[in-house]
Amino acid sequence: MGAALSPSPFRLPAAPLESDLVAKYFRGLGDPIRLRILELLRLEGELNVGELVRRLGLPQPQVSNHLACLRWCGFIEARREGRTVYNRIADQRVGAMLELAASLLQDNAEHVAACCRIEEQAP
Repeated sequence: MGAALSPSPFRLPAAPLESDLVAKYFRGLGDPIRLRILELLRLEGELNVGELVRRLGLPQPQVSNHLACLRWCGFIEARREGRTVYNRIADQRVGAMLELAASLLQDNAEHVAACCRIEEQAP
């Protein structure tokens, strides 16, 4: 029997549509810090939170919060070795999705940069 899941960090409608879930899935990728974490893990393989903190130049609690989000949605998984927890991409399709997004962006970067319909998050 698997370990019990902790309470969900978000709320869903009683009967969410698949498009609602897909949109929520992509919102998980909608944060620049989470994308930077995924890109580092895609390139490096495995990193612990301390290594991510140093490379991102962000406070440990902020990085840990983003890692928890990425784990919850299945983008990454953790492996414990003694007292150290290593994070890695959970599924090779996540890396492929990131590569595809970068490839698509090459053809549309100016339009995406100039888009006023998609709000950017406040820094």
